[in-house]
Formats: sequence, structure tokens, C-alpha cells
Amino acid sequence: MFDIKKFGAYISRLRKKADMTQSELAERLNLTRQAISKYECGDSFPDISILIEVADVFGITLDELISSGHPTEKEAAILESAVEGQDLCSELDKQCISDIVNIAPLLKPSLLDKMAKGLAKHGIDISSIVSLAEYINDEAVDKLLENATYDTINENLLERLIPFLDGNSISIIFQKILEGDLDYRLIRIMLPYAEYIYPQVEAAVLYGALNEKALHILRDYESENDRLNIMAKEMKGKNKNG
Repeated sequence: MFDIKKFGAYISRLRKKADMTQSELAERLNLTRQAISKYECGDSFPDISILIEVADVFGITLDELISSGHPTEKEAAILESAVEGQDLCSELDKQCISDIVNIAPLLKPSLLDKMAKGLAKHGIDISSIVSLAEYINDEAVDKLLENATYDTINENLLERLIPFLDGNSISIIFQKILEGDLDYRLIRIMLPYAEYIYPQVEAAVLYGALNEKALHILRDYESENDRLNIMAKEMKGKNKNG
């Protein structure tokens, strides 16, 4: 698994071996000294586009530079291909998912989006989408959800995922609930982010597409909102009088 701390320490050793200050290296790479310091401390990772420049400055190969972070074989291949601008979509499969998740924080959303579209063809598990959602754009999330497998989904998993979903993605999941592929109780997690599904839930119950207990979820949600609103008003009144 790629270790950003080890990668940064390697850059630091190379710089010191070359008898360069952080400011001198920053000038060579058209960066700030603070950026170099963060790289060396492992607090951030260089933009993929400058890794070749970093390797050139120290007279090493791209493979040597990437290998300093002790990546897996697939992580190394993905990073090198990304640096060289190769199209990875056709080469990605389910076996690459854990490696992509591991290095996702190091890659730009635009690059990850391309990878996601390649992965979408294979139908990855929803748990992997949870891990990727914070790094990829909405359209890529939609693509993944359309072809995902939902065997592992539960309320906890959806609770982690849903803050990153747009309306289209939420609609994809809601449609699977209506079709009976997912548990109707997941509606409880969706409501705070998609109150607009409220009438759709009522209509689905009316026409027999959803369990009647889904209505209890709506009523409980209403009651909780009313309780919180009353508490907020009482608190506001106390602050005003105090």
C-alpha cells in the first residue's frame, strides 16, 4: 500500500543528498517552499503532473520515485500510467478497486472520474463507491451506482455515502427501493437529504409498491422535526429573555 510518509522522506533524502534547500527545490519546480515542506513531511502529495519533473531534478527514473512509497504492483502501474497520460479505463477491473481506493487521495477528480467510468462497466460493490465518493464528481458517482452491486448495503453504509450524493444518485437508490431490490427502511437515512421523496413514498405505499411501514418512517421523521423545531424556539426564547 502506497505510503505518502515514506515517499516524502525519500524526496527529503534526495534533496539533502543534492545539497539543495527546500527553497531551491521549490524554485526548480515552480512551487513554494511550504509545498516542498509538506511533501517531505508526508502532509500532502505532489500533483501527478510534476512527478516526472521531480524525478528529472534528482536524476532518477519515474519508477524509482514512485517505488519509494512502497506501492503495490497495481498502485505503481496506475500512478505511472496516470503520470504518462495513458488511458486506463479499458484495463481496470474489480481486482483494481482496493488499489484505486488507496491512492484516490493522491489523484485529481478528473483522473479518478475516468477510472470510475471504466470500473462502472464491471459493476463494483456499493462499499467501494462509499470509499471513492468523496474524491470523484457527481457524474462518476451516478455511473458507478447505476451498475453497482448492493449486497453489502445497510443503514450505516448509506449514512456514510449519502452526504456525497446529488439528486440523480439519490434517485437511483430510491428507485431500487421502489423496485424491491433494497430495504424500504433505508428511506429513513435518505429523508434528511431528500425530503422531496416524501410524496413519492406515500404514493408508492398507496399503490402497493412499498410496505405500509414506510409511512411510519415518514411520520417518525415528521415528529422528530417538530420536536427539534419546538426545542429551537424554546432555546431562542430563553436566549432572548436572558
